[in-house]
Formats: sequence, structure tokens, C-alpha cells
Amino acid sequence: MKRTSKKRTVCFVAAIIFLIIAACSGAVLFRARFPRPYRELVAASGLDETLVYALIKAESGFDEDAVSRAGAVGLMQLMPATAEFICRREGIAYDRERLTEGEYNLKIGCAYLSYLLDRFPKEETALAAYNAGEGTVSDWLKDESLSSDGMTLSRIPYAETEGYVKKIKKYKKIYVFIYHKT
Repeated sequence: MKRTSKKRTVCFVAAIIFLIIAACSGAVLFRARFPRPYRELVAASGLDETLVYALIKAESGFDEDAVSRAGAVGLMQLMPATAEFICRREGIAYDRERLTEGEYNLKIGCAYLSYLLDRFPKEETALAAYNAGEGTVSDWLKDESLSSDGMTLSRIPYAETEGYVKKIKKYKKIYVFIYHKT
């Protein structure tokens, strides 16, 4: 009897150790899929870090060299004309060739996101504008079937943009969960 009890205890302890190792490995792997590069730069932007990282995850999957079919470039998938506009507005020297440099792209992308959040205070609306364009979202806000107050979208008419906003919200929740940020 004693030998069986000891064997069970050893098995139980081994199982607990295995579960702890598996949980830790899972957390490490999960964090690897949801990284936080350029933390100082993101923090200096004054934006919600979880929002910035969720947006980057959705836009480029953290691929600094990403270029979309539409011509959006880098981590935050900036259209060159948009990047040039933000650079002029923020007093940043514009260099199209540098849009694939992580820090440069992130600085401009955060400035653009900040601009959109100022223009469209509802986070979902600003994200829709990041994806569909500022002018498009402004038109949607004027449409009473899409916005009852001219500030909040009751629905997003582009399926791609609606999915994009949902994806970022999901990724943001994951970042909050993994890193315990609010």
C-alpha cells in the first residue's frame, strides 16, 4: 500500500510539473506570436500600447518589409501619400525609402493613428478610418443609416473594414490578457 501511495504521489507531482512547464511554454509561445517591439517608441507615442500592437499585428504581422497590393508599406502599412501628409503635419522629414524601417514607420504610423483618434474620438471609428480612409469614414458619418449622431458608426458598410476593426479589437484583448495591460 505504501509503495502504491508513494508512486501516486510521484506521478501526481510529475503531472503538476508537466502542467506548469506546458503552461509556461504556452505563454512564451503566445507572447512570441504577440510581440511588443520598439516598446520605448510606442510608449512615447502616448497611445494605448495594446491598440498600437494590435493594429501592427493586424496590418503586417510585424513584417517591417510588408508591402500590400494597394502599396501600403511597413509595420503599420502606411500609404506613401498618407505618410507624406503626416510627415508634413508633424514636421518629420519624409523619405519614402525609409518606410520599411521599423522605427521610422512606427513613428509616422503612431502619429497617423493619433491624428485619426483626434479626428474620430471613437476608437472603432478611427480604426475604420485607418483601414477605409478618412474621407470614406467622414462620408459614412454623414449618412443617417450608418450614424445617428455623426460621430459613431452604428454599422460599417464595408465587410473588409468591419472585419478589420473586429480583428484589432480581438488582438487588443489578447494583448491586454497576455501583458495584463488595460
